[in-house]
Amino acid sequence: MVYDGVGKDTFDESIASLRRRGTMVLYGAASGPVPAFEPTKLAVGSIFFTRPSLGDFVANRLELIWRANEVFAAFRRGDMQVAIGGRYPLASASQAHIDLEGRKTTGKLVIQVR
Repeated sequence: MVYDGVGKDTFDESIASLRRRGTMVLYGAASGPVPAFEPTKLAVGSIFFTRPSLGDFVANRLELIWRANEVFAAFRRGDMQVAIGGRYPLASASQAHIDLEGRKTTGKLVIQVR
């Protein structure tokens, strides 16, 4: 499974990285929208593709709060973990961006404000 929030710049690589019957979830377009593509491209490997929209999964603010609380509870129980790939003091935030853009990081980056 691939979750791609980058879009145009990573789309082809993301599709190519999937194993047979893999799923591609395109949820953003940070580098720009993905150009139109031929759906038969997904037939190689029987790839599943989806482009979800939050509005189709969360009906209103109360449901959003409920779902967010469920996610936070899963973190507290240890059901979910976040890989911290690096910590940067606020004064080095620009270096964090350079490292991220240069693909020198994995996991999440933390900018420490204190």
